[in-house]
Amino acid sequence: MFSPQVYGYDRAITIFSPEGELYQVRYAGEAVKRGWATIGIKCADGVVLAAEKRKVSALIDLNSIEKVYMVDDHVGIAASGLLSDARVLIEHARQEAQTHKLLYDEPIDVELLTRRISDLKQVHTQYGGVRPFGAALIVGGVDKHGPRLFQTDPGGIYFGFYAVAMGAESSRITEFLEKEYKYDISINDCVRLAVRALSLVLEAAEPDRLEIGVIDVNTKMFRKLTTDEVSKYLQDVRSSTGTQAPSS
Repeated sequence: MFSPQVYGYDRAITIFSPEGELYQVRYAGEAVKRGWATIGIKCADGVVLAAEKRKVSALIDLNSIEKVYMVDDHVGIAASGLLSDARVLIEHARQEAQTHKLLYDEPIDVELLTRRISDLKQVHTQYGGVRPFGAALIVGGVDKHGPRLFQTDPGGIYFGFYAVAMGAESSRITEFLEKEYKYDISINDCVRLAVRALSLVLEAAEPDRLEIGVIDVNTKMFRKLTTDEVSKYLQDVRSSTGTQAPSS
């Protein structure tokens, strides 16, 4: 049952509570918190986006699950929350990137792309008949300003980060990143840091449980690591920390 204070104010997205809050936006944030762990890390050599994938069924093919997406040659997005909502936002981001390239004959700035996504999210907080997107996105890329990393929340707010985590166990991962993060590291060390961070919450340290995208400052090209590459990073992290892989 809803408490008297909450009841009624969450019936529509257009109704503010006495505390100045839109409860439907808060509920969308709860959907993000229940999502699988997702992180983004920016370093001097580029940006790394990484996400955990869980087996919701013993028969599911993990290769069919996508949590790290290519948006343009120089930009990738990692999502947490309702992936069906995230997919709509990803398609919107791709259209914005392509439209900008056709109009201005140059790649879209990462922050501008983030703002366009956030604008769409914000619109879904002020009109009746719609609901907020139950997904948060980490937008990472390399543009003329160098490596860029932003996070957008369901309400349409976005912030720039050096490293950010969202989804399940995000507070635990954030504490780890606050202790271990350094900006002046190579892209390989950045990937290792991402793998170490996600290893804290992985159900099983298997290469198909991790999805990792990398944008290098030299190439300014997004690419996903292969299963073999992820496996090598997992082995490297296990050997350096002296830990055993968790069992599934």
